[in-house]
Amino acid sequence: MRRIQRSARATSLAAALVLALLGAACSGNGDGGGAAAEGDGEHAVGAATSLDVTLTDFKIDPAVLEAPAGSPMTFNISNQGQAPHTFAVVVGDQTYETAEIPAGAGDTLEVAALDAGEYETLCTVAGHSDLGMTGTLTVGDAATAGSAEGSTTGAVDHSNMTAEEMAAGHEQGVADFVGQIEKGPLSEPVGNQPMKPRMDGDVKVFDLVVEELDWEVRPGETYPGMAFNGQIPGPLLEVNQGDTVRFEIQNQMSQPFTLHFHGLTVPNDMDGVPFVTQPAIMPGEYWTYEFPIVDPPGMYVYHSHFNSAEQVGKGLFGAINVLPKTGGWASVYDVEPDVEYSMFLADGPLGYTLNGKSFPATEPIVAKKGEWVLIHMANDGALLHPMHLHGFHFQVVGEDGFPLAPQNRYMADTLVIAPGSRFDILVKADYPGAWAFHCHILPHAEGPDGMFGMVTALVVV
Repeated sequence: MRRIQRSARATSLAAALVLALLGAACSGNGDGGGAAAEGDGEHAVGAATSLDVTLTDFKIDPAVLEAPAGSPMTFNISNQGQAPHTFAVVVGDQTYETAEIPAGAGDTLEVAALDAGEYETLCTVAGHSDLGMTGTLTVGDAATAGSAEGSTTGAVDHSNMTAEEMAAGHEQGVADFVGQIEKGPLSEPVGNQPMKPRMDGDVKVFDLVVEELDWEVRPGETYPGMAFNGQIPGPLLEVNQGDTVRFEIQNQMSQPFTLHFHGLTVPNDMDGVPFVTQPAIMPGEYWTYEFPIVDPPGMYVYHSHFNSAEQVGKGLFGAINVLPKTGGWASVYDVEPDVEYSMFLADGPLGYTLNGKSFPATEPIVAKKGEWVLIHMANDGALLHPMHLHGFHFQVVGEDGFPLAPQNRYMADTLVIAPGSRFDILVKADYPGAWAFHCHILPHAEGPDGMFGMVTALVVV
């Protein structure tokens, strides 16, 4: 009997199992030239406040900065993303900003003392604020806001961490990750859960509701998200070649929406592109898509195609796995897997995530020694992600929904997955232990105080 892994559940794992999740973090703090800014108004100037800001793709950390009124501010900015970013503070009708900071470099921004109040911070590179690179600078009374002079709310000052503190952070993250195998998910709800269709005659019907919500990517870290049926990624949908499928869509968001079926062959009026193939589905409205499944077995995607930089970035994507009509996966890949797993790579307003979660809340992939594991992978982010599996060479057997002929399959341990691409890989779980599986753009995966973001593990018991 084939065992399909859907959520973080497995039999007890021996206490002696040790995770060897290794890596090396690269965090750049370049020396940039400071861009000075003049503040408006008259202030009783106090001691300067130094604030540390980290830019990633696509996030400002911390999102909330605090400084006392009457104090000039120096923002020490480090760009740990893969794209150039700026940092800006909006004061009335003026915007004070750095020049574009290259990936791995740094800069400073000096702002004169401001009146008490809240000010917007953002990256001014076109489109980046829409992807989540915004925040708030709260300037308050020096007697209250300045109690932690020179500090930033919620920020971890890695420069002051001891070696023991750094090691402890790594160790705790690994322990929390491993604990999910017996205790269940660290962060709920979880996405990518299988959804059984209702039948209307011979038609498989999937009822999907799109909504705005707050989504926790790991304990204590929550962001505004958008979801199908309360899940990020949306429900895992399985269909067979030859099926007729229908999608009943209800838009409960505050903005329009359309649904696109990425990679599937559909009639033109089912393609889901606003004002090209259909009108937008307005808030409160319903829409129906219906078509036959004519494509080969493999992983396909459903996702928003309206304001997609924001809507997909915030979680409106999900998997449609087309299963063989007969004969199981062995009829396609010559092997019937014991464990089958679907994984979405994503980056943007929710940070770097695997199936909507960030390590240590990502889901372990668990197999018994000698079992075959079939992993479907899709990238619905905006960046390339080279996924690297420790300890194994996997076989790439499918790409973009097309099974590769035996002579075209190839072995790898690192697979670069571009935005919009999908791959199927097969792994023979021959070696017991826990083997890291992570994005090898290391700032997406590990920092001084532990692993985060796009890290999971293949655990062989």
